[in-house]
Amino acid sequence: MVELRVTDEALREATDRVCRLCRDAGGRAWVVGGGVRDALLELPLADLDIEVHGIDAADLESLLSDHFDLDAVGRSFGVLKIRGLPLDVSLPRTESKAGLGHKGFLIQSDPQLGLEAAARRRDFTVNAMAFDTLTGDLEDPLGGQADLAAGVLRHCSPAFADDPLRVLRGMQFVARFELTAVPDTVALCRAIEPEGLARERIWQEWRKLLLQGRRPSLGLAFLRDTGWLEHFPPLAALDGLPQDPVHHPEGDVYTHTGLALDVFADQRIGDETEDVIVGLAVLCHDLGKPLVQQTEPDGRIRTPGHAEQSEALVHGFVTDLTSQPSLAREVWPLVRDHGRPVSLHDQHAKNSAIRRLASDNGRIDRLLRVVRADRGGRGPASDRDPAAVRWLEERSFELKVMDGRPEPLVQGRHLVERGVKPGKRYGELLRRCYEVQLDGGFGDLTGGLEYLDRILEQESG
Repeated sequence: MVELRVTDEALREATDRVCRLCRDAGGRAWVVGGGVRDALLELPLADLDIEVHGIDAADLESLLSDHFDLDAVGRSFGVLKIRGLPLDVSLPRTESKAGLGHKGFLIQSDPQLGLEAAARRRDFTVNAMAFDTLTGDLEDPLGGQADLAAGVLRHCSPAFADDPLRVLRGMQFVARFELTAVPDTVALCRAIEPEGLARERIWQEWRKLLLQGRRPSLGLAFLRDTGWLEHFPPLAALDGLPQDPVHHPEGDVYTHTGLALDVFADQRIGDETEDVIVGLAVLCHDLGKPLVQQTEPDGRIRTPGHAEQSEALVHGFVTDLTSQPSLAREVWPLVRDHGRPVSLHDQHAKNSAIRRLASDNGRIDRLLRVVRADRGGRGPASDRDPAAVRWLEERSFELKVMDGRPEPLVQGRHLVERGVKPGKRYGELLRRCYEVQLDGGFGDLTGGLEYLDRILEQESG
């Protein structure tokens, strides 16, 4: 039995009301798409799509506008959005390809189209089921329920190829629901070109992979198998790039990246901003390896300085994915420094080195998540909570530098109070005080001011 686990009471009530209004007007309203799929998986539903059969567009809009505030966005595509709620109401429609990209379609609403014909315009069979909340009827013309139970991803029809974004939707679906794409779907994806997909649309699929994928490695494998990996060159360069089997028994760099993302997915914290930043850092953490890889005379493979050498690649890759330039600035320090925690631990580093790491990186808490993913993504026997992480976590908490840089104790106002005018000497004094603070020369403002006064006295003497 299908049960819609709607998390919001207002959404539940609006859904029921729309369905009853449509029934009373002689039509039939079906919950369609991901809502039915997630209901079968007993997942909570935060948004819903309703498809109404048997009522034409003008009558449907008039019917709903008497009871809801409607948003005009989407009306040209036959979609009515209930204002203030994640609820879309649409008519069955036909689409014909008339140009490039996701806007190159001729769309015609047809309230008499029928469930099977409407289902065939969708992307995958697991998203092509329809559920009547009033009668409990489940319509599944393309076998989506069986595919979902079998863990299969299958396209609905040849029209799948009309929207290239569907390949990236497949990437995040196989990761979220641990599905295996059938050979025909993989072959069809290989024949599809991106057609200048908008960066924002591409980013939304990658974002879902990072935030919702249970096994992101499956999504990366799908990307490779469909040939779409070539559209992301920095990642493509990792595929087949060998690693030292002693340190990386799991295989090549691309395989390692996928497994590291799986560890990250197991340890997401539920804060979307934080998880996106850390997830992108894990995705990018080895992009520099192709630049520096070398094979020693004894056959050992080394990648010295790969993290530090990858800045341009990381910034280019992240900014190609998303129009949010701040993300690249947040991700890069995590990639650059992901090897430092283990090195500091192995060197029995002092507190001053930890303070300097915090000063350089800014977010040790994020960095430790990246390190856990990196160290845990080395096959089943890898350690997901290595000693270096536990050591640095403990020391960072004690030094109060876990989630930010150490604040300089000596500030500009203290120099002004002592008659130091802004200029080159002004900046040099502040930098000198901060360096001594990081080294542990003083730990409070009193000590900092005493140090500053000694410097000024020495200079004047």
